Amino acid sequence: MTRKESWYDPPYNLVDMVENSAKKFPNRNSIGIQKSDGTYHFLTYRQIGERVDNLRGGLAQLGVEKGDAVGVIVKNSIEWAVAAFASYGRGARFVPMYEKEREQVWRYIISDSGLKVLFVVDNSIYEKVKHLVDEIESLEKIIVINGDGPETMESLEKLGQSNPVASIKPHWSDIAAIVYTSGTTGDPKGVLLSHGNFTSNIQAAANAFPTLDENTISLSILPWAHSFGQTGELYLGIYLGGATGLIGSVDTIVEDLQKVKPTILIAVPRIFNRVYDGIHRMMKEKGGISEFLFNLAKSEAKKKRETGNASILYYILDRIVFSKIRAKFGGRLKLAITGSAVMNPEIGTFFSDIGIATYDCYGLTETSPAMTINSPLKHRIGSVGRAIDKVTVVIDKSMTGENSEDGEIVCHGPNVMQGYHNKPEQTAKVLIDDPKLGVGFRTGDRGKLDKDGFLFITGRFKEEYKLENGKYVHPASIEEDIKLNPYIANAMIFGEGKPFNVCLLVPDFDSLKSFIESIGCAGKAPQQLVQETVFVDFVESQVVEQLKPLYGGYEIPRKFLIIDNDFSVDNGLLTQTMKLRRLKVMEKYGEQLVTLFEEGK
Repeated sequence: MTRKESWYDPPYNLVDMVENSAKKFPNRNSIGIQKSDGTYHFLTYRQIGERVDNLRGGLAQLGVEKGDAVGVIVKNSIEWAVAAFASYGRGARFVPMYEKEREQVWRYIISDSGLKVLFVVDNSIYEKVKHLVDEIESLEKIIVINGDGPETMESLEKLGQSNPVASIKPHWSDIAAIVYTSGTTGDPKGVLLSHGNFTSNIQAAANAFPTLDENTISLSILPWAHSFGQTGELYLGIYLGGATGLIGSVDTIVEDLQKVKPTILIAVPRIFNRVYDGIHRMMKEKGGISEFLFNLAKSEAKKKRETGNASILYYILDRIVFSKIRAKFGGRLKLAITGSAVMNPEIGTFFSDIGIATYDCYGLTETSPAMTINSPLKHRIGSVGRAIDKVTVVIDKSMTGENSEDGEIVCHGPNVMQGYHNKPEQTAKVLIDDPKLGVGFRTGDRGKLDKDGFLFITGRFKEEYKLENGKYVHPASIEEDIKLNPYIANAMIFGEGKPFNVCLLVPDFDSLKSFIESIGCAGKAPQQLVQETVFVDFVESQVVEQLKPLYGGYEIPRKFLIIDNDFSVDNGLLTQTMKLRRLKVMEKYGEQLVTLFEEGK
């Protein structure tokens, strides 16, 4: 596969990147954690660098050499970062895993990656995996991070401090990490990402946002076991010399925002959707002068956006109304980069109007992950941006026809993965070579480019299906739009080979609280509410009316199955990256969905 030397600029690897920042910003805050008293404690770049040096020496004492695999089972933490950079400094491949994962998935990844050393968060996980040392040939050591296991990360760092070794500087083509995708079907695939994949992506992101510098502060929300969190939060922050605070848990995000006061967030649109819905619901419930001022402020912000001129009234209302909303994000947040789904244009515009610019990007684990991005330099609402530096995006119409507007999105550039670990046949299906554009990745996603090169996502080939009448349906697009409805928590469309679509719906019972009270059902449990005809009819009608302006009649579901239990990672219906496991959902609810086609015939 053609990979051009000109694609890559220094730093060529993640080792140089972290060492450069440690030298340039030794006393600046790097990564911070919440202490037991609720305050945040940040390690400086010098302190992070010292721990990386010590652990690198410890790994050398364990016999970790170039090409070996080192893994972690731990959520975002200082130890996660230290283990990663220490592994890179030995020329090893880093393999991150989720704490909340099925044991059989851990076993598969450890075996498939040929893991030599494994770090686990505590003794509880150590007890679950310790037997694997005897069962998996490659696995030699399990190190406990927080606990009193037979070998701990602290003792290994002390060993390395007494036996220091210089860092190995990998080539840009050397594998840095194996990031396992949360497979919606079958075993997860290990995506081989090189140092050059990561560093080129980091530099392209920094170039797209020239105001980002060492004063950048982010709050880490996304899991680093996924490439979006790794690249966008951890590596970009370190490249800039900025600070990254770690959330205590998903339940403490609101409080963490107040303590860290980030200037940037790397997030998924759903976070902003929920805030948007909450603010508008609260204003409607308050009514009176509060709702009036809120709507007036929105109106003045719209005038400012359309004319480029701000009235005195706008500045007054900004201080009275919008500043209070910004305060919920810590008061310093200026921009957010969102991925995994396109931000609803109305919601994106709202946040930009109140002083928090949101920019959609697009990519996959296989593209390290960014492929296209909106930015202050090039922005088009509704799109996922233009190709990042040194990346070329083309639309292959071989499956849709030359006269079609859209086709398969193909990415060429320095961000394209090296392949799937131990899966040559699957690698061959998605990697292509072009003499001029270089190595390319077939995304399986469907999209179109406008005349200015902005990419618009239109569907996913792997998920599309035909109705009985031969018309194609792209369920993911419909589902994403349904989930923008404030009354809906989750949805799945089904109808392959059927005469029409049906929909599995999970209501947002908190958002429906006022309606529930208005129909005299206050106090009823969700499992009771989904049996109430008036409740069911209201929820269904909200979805149908929402979809009418957006989709053809054949695409809009005719019947619904409303359930009270949301999709989640714990119940196996979502992947770790919050993607729908369609086969698992069908295993659980398929019979009930099929019954909908029989009813009323």
